[in-house]
This record gives sequence, C-alpha cells and structure tokens, in this order.
Amino acid sequence: MKLLIRGGSIAAGYGVTKSYVDILQDSLSNQGIEIINRSRFRETSFEGIETFNEDIGCFRPDILLIQFGVDDAFGYVYRSEFQENIVQLIRLARLKFNPVIFLATAQTFENPYDMDAVHIFYRSLRIVASDLACCLIPVHSYWAGYLDEYHLGVRDLVQDDCRYPNEHGHRVIAEAILHGLELHGSGIFSRAVKKIG
Repeated sequence: MKLLIRGGSIAAGYGVTKSYVDILQDSLSNQGIEIINRSRFRETSFEGIETFNEDIGCFRPDILLIQFGVDDAFGYVYRSEFQENIVQLIRLARLKFNPVIFLATAQTFENPYDMDAVHIFYRSLRIVASDLACCLIPVHSYWAGYLDEYHLGVRDLVQDDCRYPNEHGHRVIAEAILHGLELHGSGIFSRAVKKIG
C-alpha cells in the first residue's frame, strides 16, 4: 500500500532533522505501507497542480494526503484560488487512480492576524472535504488541544519563524495525522497510533 504526501514547507520538513513524514515512516514501516513524500519548501497549491503528473499521478498511490495551506496563506494566494486548486487536485486523482484522499490542516499561530489568515484556508479545506467526500484531518485542533493539555505555548512547538514547526511540533503533527488516518481508516493504522501516542 502506498501513502503519498503532497504539500509545501511543513510536509517537506523544512528546518528539522526529523519531520512528521519521517515519524510516519518509522511508525508505519512494519505494516506494509510505503510512504512517498513529494513535498517541497514554499510550494503552494499552484505547484501541486502544475506538477501533478510527476509528483502524484505517476505513483498512483492508494492513499493521498494533501497538506497545502500555510505557504498559500503567506504566499498571497487568494482563498478562492486555493480552494479551486484543491478541488482540481482531488478531481485529477479520482479520475486517474481514485485513491482514498485526506486533507490536512497544520498548526495554530500565536499572532491572531496570522491565525485569522491561515484559518480562512483551513476553512476552505473543511468545505472541500465536505463537498467532495474527503477525509479532513484537523491538525490545528489536535495541536491546540495538545498545547492546552501540556500547558505549552505555540512558541514551544515552532521554530524562530512561526510558519515552521520544530521537531516537537512535527511529533504533534504526526500524532494528529496518525489519529486521523486511523479514525477514517480500516484499522490498519491502529498499531502505529499506539506506538507513537
């Protein structure tokens, strides 16, 4: 089984030695799940569309996890463009190989203006997931709950540039995604959830 992850800087693991994708790989390696990461620094949903064939289509993954939003928000992509790009990615994938599709948000932000800007894109992901019957993984909700449970601040989980989680933050994202995969999956991710959680 192939799980392909396509996103921008966060999924690419910018600024960290061990990203959430690496943690997923470690957690799922014994379950016959191959992780393919085709994410790159500062790429937006526009690059996701432009490189669909070489980054997604040629691999024909069984599961496709799309995590765009933060680079789009800070890269001045319009919300309407972002939403349409995500719709196009889903339609292309379903037309060509019909995988199970997950859409994932990312972290919360300490600055309320940043959070407001990013939340617009998270809301678009929720709308698209609902309209096109995809599975939404609300990483930002899990992240907020984690901060509350462990009495941490956002700064404890991000790098100097708050757009990029640190390694602790990537661990939280990995937990959120594994829980989301298990919630919507068929039980194949349950051992990985227990292993990392």
